Amino acid sequence: MKKYRFLSLLLAGLLALSLTAPAAALEDPQPNCAAAIVVDGDNNEVLYDFNAHGRRYPASITKIMTSLVVLDAVDAGEISLDTMVTASAQAVDLPWDSSTAEIKAGETMPILSLLYCDLLPSGNDACNILAEAVAGTSAEFVARMNAKAQELGMEDTHFANPHGLHDPEHYTTAYDIYLMASAAMENETFRTIVRSPAYTLPATNLQPERTIYSSNGLLSSFYSIGYTYGKAIGIKTGYTGEAGRCLASAAVDELGRTFYCVVLGTEDSEDENGVKQRWSFVESKRLLEWAFHNFHRISLLDQETENVLREVSVTLSDEADYVQAQPVGKIEATMPSDYDPKRAELLFDLPESIEAPVTAGDKLGSVTIRYEGVEYGTLDMVAMDSVARSDFLYTVQQIEYYWSQWWVKAAVAAGAVLAAALAVFVTVVLPRRKARRRYSRAGGGRRPTSNYRGRR
Repeated sequence: MKKYRFLSLLLAGLLALSLTAPAAALEDPQPNCAAAIVVDGDNNEVLYDFNAHGRRYPASITKIMTSLVVLDAVDAGEISLDTMVTASAQAVDLPWDSSTAEIKAGETMPILSLLYCDLLPSGNDACNILAEAVAGTSAEFVARMNAKAQELGMEDTHFANPHGLHDPEHYTTAYDIYLMASAAMENETFRTIVRSPAYTLPATNLQPERTIYSSNGLLSSFYSIGYTYGKAIGIKTGYTGEAGRCLASAAVDELGRTFYCVVLGTEDSEDENGVKQRWSFVESKRLLEWAFHNFHRISLLDQETENVLREVSVTLSDEADYVQAQPVGKIEATMPSDYDPKRAELLFDLPESIEAPVTAGDKLGSVTIRYEGVEYGTLDMVAMDSVARSDFLYTVQQIEYYWSQWWVKAAVAAGAVLAAALAVFVTVVLPRRKARRRYSRAGGGRRPTSNYRGRR
């Protein structure tokens, strides 16, 4: 008996876990950072937002925009990836604690090598050299950066330099960084660079061939051990004392889905054994995995959606009283695994009735789907069948319409008044006039006497 009781309790427990698992999986991941965002990059849909529109310092994540402006110049034919550039003394003159690709004054390198130096080891020197090569001065290059930010819709962003060293007027948001990163990832050269764990620089006039490594711990263990992530395809780290540890990352899962994650303002910590924890890598990987496991692409609204067909009354037809309306197309979205279609709202915009004739496919209205207060899209509602018009009913309607017009009523009233007046004239006035004429001709009353005295 105890054995069966134990099995019953076990089954009940498993059932309870199965029922509560989806809700638990979608609890707020509460990242250890100042701001974060996770986005379905294939469909530009935000999956998670934590202070994503709050202004923060981006540090070296700035270099995404630096590279994007350079690649725009390449696309415009201003320079090429093979253009050789010589580093000025001013460009490589950096603060002592600045990240660098160890480029020397007077060293000549192609634009492509400088982009690798910019994005992998996060070389501030490479950024300065690129800025001078493209725009002549750093100030002119920064103007291009801000113009590009406006073009991309980065409304809460302003750049003050090409590398990200702290400046109070150099700020952005997690959401704006996503806009910048996703735009940069559309460029094949950029994608190739940021997913590279390492790159071998060709020999230059001042240095032999050498290898540089990515600062992104999700891709390379050269700077940070123990954080590599097999799904990672980039993108860029950042750090200053004011910004904290920052990371813009992207990953592709086994289904081919590309998700972006931006984490800003994390702080490293150490355990009791002195082992350092880089939370920017830990939290980025955790948030990406959380999204991959708990969000799925589904159809929210189409012709097969429950209760989506609607009847619309039809007038002027003797063959049907209504026509069915159905949506055209499909609305898809990346939704959490606990999505419940029964909680979705269908908002219809349809007329109470329409007049025949109706042709199958005619647009009758629209339907919008809303879930938990968010509207995900609108589809046209069209007629499923054709309905012919009755000529008799149409003629009756036109007559009724004709007689309902004010000017017709006014004309009829005027005609009625005129007819009444004519009737009075014919039946009353005219007979009296005729009677007076007859009386006059008959000599009614005494004849006047004559005073004529002459000969007759």
